[in-house]
Amino acid sequence: MSVTTIAAAPVLPLTSGVVLPHMVVTIALDSDEARIAADAALATDQHLLLVPRIDGSYGSIGVLAKIETSGELPTGQRALVVRATERVRLGTGVTGPLSPGHAAGAALWLAVETVTDGPVTPRVKELMREYRATVETLVERQQGGRVTLQLGGIDDPGTLADTVNYWPDLSMERRVQVLETTDVEARLELVLSWLREALADLELKEKIRSEVAGGMEKQQRDFLLRQQLAAIRKELGEDEGAEQAVADYRTRIEASAMPDAVRTAALREADRLEKMGEQNPEQTWVRNWLDTVLDLGWGRTTEDRTDVVAARAVLDADTTGLDDGKDRIIEWLAVRGLRATRSARAASEDTAESDNHATVALIEPEGEILSTVPTGIAANMGSTRRGAGAIIALVGPPGVGKTSLGESVARALGRSFVRVALGGIRDEAEIRGHRRTYVGAQSGRIVRAMREAKTMNPVILLDEIDKLATGWSGDPAAALLEVLDPAQNHTFRDHYLEVDLDLSDVVFIATANTLESIPAPLLDRLEIIPVDGYTDDEKVAIARNHLIARQLEQNGLDTEDVEISDRAVRTIVEGYTREAGVRGLERQIAKVLRKVAVRIASDSAVRPLSIDSTEQVVDVLGRAKRSVEEITDRTNVPGVATGLAVTGAGGDVLFVEATSMPAPGTTDVALTVTGQLGDVMQESASIALSFVRANADRLGVKTEALQGRRIHVHFPSGAVPKDGPSAGITMTTALVSLLTGRAVRPIVAMTGEITLQGKILPIGGVKQKLLAAHRAGVKIVIVPKRNEVDLDDLPADIRSGLEIHALDDVIDVLELALEDAA
Repeated sequence: MSVTTIAAAPVLPLTSGVVLPHMVVTIALDSDEARIAADAALATDQHLLLVPRIDGSYGSIGVLAKIETSGELPTGQRALVVRATERVRLGTGVTGPLSPGHAAGAALWLAVETVTDGPVTPRVKELMREYRATVETLVERQQGGRVTLQLGGIDDPGTLADTVNYWPDLSMERRVQVLETTDVEARLELVLSWLREALADLELKEKIRSEVAGGMEKQQRDFLLRQQLAAIRKELGEDEGAEQAVADYRTRIEASAMPDAVRTAALREADRLEKMGEQNPEQTWVRNWLDTVLDLGWGRTTEDRTDVVAARAVLDADTTGLDDGKDRIIEWLAVRGLRATRSARAASEDTAESDNHATVALIEPEGEILSTVPTGIAANMGSTRRGAGAIIALVGPPGVGKTSLGESVARALGRSFVRVALGGIRDEAEIRGHRRTYVGAQSGRIVRAMREAKTMNPVILLDEIDKLATGWSGDPAAALLEVLDPAQNHTFRDHYLEVDLDLSDVVFIATANTLESIPAPLLDRLEIIPVDGYTDDEKVAIARNHLIARQLEQNGLDTEDVEISDRAVRTIVEGYTREAGVRGLERQIAKVLRKVAVRIASDSAVRPLSIDSTEQVVDVLGRAKRSVEEITDRTNVPGVATGLAVTGAGGDVLFVEATSMPAPGTTDVALTVTGQLGDVMQESASIALSFVRANADRLGVKTEALQGRRIHVHFPSGAVPKDGPSAGITMTTALVSLLTGRAVRPIVAMTGEITLQGKILPIGGVKQKLLAAHRAGVKIVIVPKRNEVDLDDLPADIRSGLEIHALDDVIDVLELALEDAA
């Protein structure tokens, strides 16, 4: 290969294409750099250096081109028509022939070396023949012959290889690779490999296309043959396939106790199924719909056990404590039993007085006629059933046994039980089902629960109803409005079934941790039963009656291996857990039993192991994680008060810290409140400060303490969102403590909303807050006067362990809570 040095030329970069020798192209001058290069070329010998630029960098090989003409495109943009003459290797930059002051003097000039293709060897000739043959085959497959005729007149191997640049599917990177491959044999080898790949891809596509066409023809042929075969079998009486399946469906539909409207819809779908071919994709959809309808427990019910004594025994056996919730459930069961008895008595009396009236038979699934009553009486019985009570919602912190209590209700009634988890659902179709027009459609969770129950009167537990979310697919909480309304749910219509489903005899029990996230219309349909948590004595009893036995089984132990005394359990409760429920307690018991299992497995222990002292618990679990002294340590300086709050995890103590600092440039007092607080709590802080300022003299607050100062009120545990008005008196106490220098008594905790007049308004969650105060070791608790009625729900051992003051004026709170002035 010979290389000769020639002149320099201005560089015109190419960003969207590659020009090869012997090509005539039109180049739009769409950049300042291109226009400057064109001007430089037109002002000299009209030669340009065309170089591809990829990702801001130039290649090592370019093309020397001669400007044939210049002008404007129809769009008004300047353009050049150039003829590429030869490959060149780029040299170093040189100074242009024009003066720097000239407009073209800013162009980039590079020295170039002409690159020749080299001799035509036999191998090159062989590659040329193969190239022409491959291109001819490829073009014929793509039905284009003009390119083949043009290739026949090209004898130069380098020019022939460069014709690959006209291939529209060639990428920019490959075009550059062709330009920079200076050896003609290597260039032909390169482009031939690409053409072979393209030809192989084309042949594969044609093969797939022919196979698909052949498959479609085979399907059509099979369909015709199957139709003919079906007709032949029908003539011979041998059609036992689809017709038998349809006949089975019709038999099941007729034998079912479904309502007439549902039976009509099911028979209509069976008729559709009979008319469909086996290749029809809708056949599967219709079968799934029929299976769903037939799996529902039409006419099947369980007889309620209305013995409230037996029901209470079941509840007490399953759950320890929670007496308020159990009492309300027993009341509810008693009312249902009395209503059922009265309805049956009324039906019997009306039947005796209506001998001449039309009657309707009440038939069990097995076919036994139980009784006949007039049609009007049957309708009245249905309407009576539909109004049979409210929907119960068990609301309380996690781990207190809400789900277990719902399951116990099913056991007490003798009904089947189904749990529907609602946490995180954000699609309305999860409740009401999908329309059958969608691929993969299925019924909603209510219908699926009814299929699982196999009866029309199960107990359905709607777990975590407060965790429903609104998404782009609708509001599932709104879809529950009809389900949980006893006046409407006798005609519940699932989008998938599109038939009326009577849910009036279903017992719905909802569970939730908080009420704030439940929409008001849905909350209005629920009867709230608070499940506030357990006392320490109840936790010990739960551990003794339930938790220890369950964890013994899960850890491969039994009572012959280990004995845990009530004293040890109480040590765990008081020193290692601070919760409303018992999940943390169960985890600690499991940890103890795992340690015991290790000792037994290593044969280093004498069975049974006895854990009955505080020292043994500490030896297994380590030092206690909570202490009563925490509140004393936190409140030993002025400006810190202890409040009570209710979170999703139950009641808890809440510290309020206040401090004061100079505020240069102002004579007033400024307020800063932190701790991830909501708007209501921010307003409570402002109200507390306004009350203190308005009653400064009465409270013993000096004027200079409120002038030119910034007061910062902070609620620790800043990662936990907080809101609500019940910290009003706590913030007021903290501010007065700070401004007067009187510390808050460490054994005092309080809760209540404050007004600008210093009145204390009632708040919610009193029982949970007082349970939390007792767990934290608080001795004196201040609650609003109007919440005094809520103290009746407090267990006796909690009331005896707390000194509770019900007050209605914040001045009384301050007198009780603050230490005496020094």
